[in-house]
Formats: sequence, C-alpha cells, structure tokens
Amino acid sequence: MAAIEVPKTQWAQVLEEVGGQLKYKEIPVPTPGPDEVLINVKYSGVCHTDLHALKGDWPLDVKIPLVGGHEGAGVVVARGQLVHDIEIGDHAGIKWLNGSCLSCSFCQTADESLCPKALLSGYTVDGTFQQYAIGKAAHVARLSKDIPLDGVAPVLCAGITVYKGLKEANVKAGETVAIVGAGGGLGSLAIQYCKAMGIRAIGIDGGDEKRAMCDSLGADAFIDFTKSKDVVKDVQAATEDGLGPHAVILLAVAEKPFQQATEYVRPRGTVVAIGLPAGAYLKAEVFSTVVKMISIKGSYVGNRKDTQEALDFYRRGLIKAPYKIIGLSELPKVFDLMLAGKIAGRYVLDTYK
Repeated sequence: MAAIEVPKTQWAQVLEEVGGQLKYKEIPVPTPGPDEVLINVKYSGVCHTDLHALKGDWPLDVKIPLVGGHEGAGVVVARGQLVHDIEIGDHAGIKWLNGSCLSCSFCQTADESLCPKALLSGYTVDGTFQQYAIGKAAHVARLSKDIPLDGVAPVLCAGITVYKGLKEANVKAGETVAIVGAGGGLGSLAIQYCKAMGIRAIGIDGGDEKRAMCDSLGADAFIDFTKSKDVVKDVQAATEDGLGPHAVILLAVAEKPFQQATEYVRPRGTVVAIGLPAGAYLKAEVFSTVVKMISIKGSYVGNRKDTQEALDFYRRGLIKAPYKIIGLSELPKVFDLMLAGKIAGRYVLDTYK
C-alpha cells in the first residue's frame, strides 16, 4: 500500500508530574525506529493501571513526561526498515507489553512479559492516549479488518489479561470460577470467557448496576459484597456442591478480597491474583491453606500467543466488552469515575474528540 501522510503534530493527554494533572495538548508525532511501527490510534480503552501510573502507586518508575494508555486500536501508518511482516494500512493494537528483548530465557519460553528489558506502554514508554503511538512490530497485536476498532480496544488489555488468568487457573469446562471485581472492565470480559469455555461464573462486586450487567453477561450467580452478611458462606453456597469455586480470579483494587479468597475456594482450588491494589499484601492462614492444598499464584499479561487466542474469541462473536465512548479530551472524567468506583464495564476514548 502507498505511504499514508502523517502529520507533524497530534493531540495527547500528557502527565508532566507524577500525581499531577493531565494536560491535553499538542505534541510531536513520533517516528518509528527500525523495528517499530507507528499506529494511528483511533480508539483507546482506559484501564485502572492507567490511574496507578498517574498516581505513582507502584514501585516502578514512571516515564516523565508520560502519555498513558495501553489499549490502543488503529491503523499502521509507518514502519521501520526492518519491519516486513506488517503492512501500511493494516489494523493493529498496542498492548501493555510494548516490546521485549526476544532473546532472554523468558522471551525464548513465551514468558515475554517477564523480560527484564520489557517496555510497558503508558508506563515506561508513551502509550495510547494520543493519536499516533509507537509499538515494537514483534509485539503489536494483529487485528482483522472485519472487527470494530472501538469494540476490540478493551480486549487488548482487559481481555488478554483475564484470558491468561483463566489459563493459569487450570479450570476445566463444568467447573466454577469466582470473579472478584466482576462488574469492572476485566470482570465483564472474564464472565464471557468463562461462558465461552463452558465454565460456571460467580460474580462478586457491589451495586445494582454491576449486578444487572453481570446477570446480562451470563453470570451463574452474583454476590453483592456491600449487602452480604458473610461473603465466604455466600460464595460457597453459590456453588453446586457447596464446597466453593474451583478457582478465584482476583481483579479487585482493594486488599480485603485478596485475604478472603483462600477462605471460600474449595480444597485443591487455585487463587489467581491479577488486580494490583497499591501497597496490598496477600495473606492466608497457613493451616487451612496446607490441609486444603490450595494454590496461590500471580498472573500477569498474556504472551503473543495468548493475545491471538483471546482476540479470536472476540472475532468469533463470543466476547463483547461492555463499553462507553468518550472523547480523549475528557479522560480526567473517567479517572474521577474510577476513583469513585462508579464504572461498570469500560470507557473507550475516541482520540479525535
């Protein structure tokens, strides 16, 4: 395809100081390096990780100034001279894992996210809260042109992350998974992946709006922690045999649910920590953990193979991320809603509004 004209400047949301206010302003359009592509980002999802970056919640240095975001879907408009497997005009997505060395022991064994030289979109390198963003060609998601860019944007982080978590939990069709934070962007997709894989899903979250959404997505049960007198007993009672779920997927942004999970998971169950509440710790009673033979593990983002598998569910119509579109200029409103716990599903930014 012929070259696409790329402007010199673009609009972006820029963080100039950790904990400071975002500035919506014009900045230069970056130029891709030899192994990179430049993507005209049409839509970008907003993840809770983006709020952590804004606030500096994690023990990981944030690039400053920073353009956040890591769920960007758009069109390839330029590529470096070493890139030959993706064409100008192709649709592509930028994920949390922007790039890795491809040669360390982790990269060689499909654990690229553990690469000591990993580049993280919207954290250590500029991300997708801008109209044009850079990604390493080996890591950008290849998107079929028959899927909508707005709808697929949340799948690029939320979808891939929960799909990977379910794989790490080793659950099988017919078994039950409790999803903590089921009414959020990740949780809404986790329910759908469970249904598509034949897994029973128990949603755990708070509020009637989130209950309604989880019910509409096919959750087999919903536990409202704001109304429950005993979350542990209620979760166990929601399973067919009363012994508790086979696995727990922790997507919460508060610490308490991480402490409760081992209390209601069934013997030989698996607790998978995915959410990253600031300063939180995992704690479990040693005796019950041992005698119930419970597994506790963390799950990070998916690799390139996980990415294509997770996207294939979406392409086949088995996954649909509940989302609302808002303009890039209005991003601070999304973070305000996040802080207030008032988001059901996901917000997707139109970068041209």
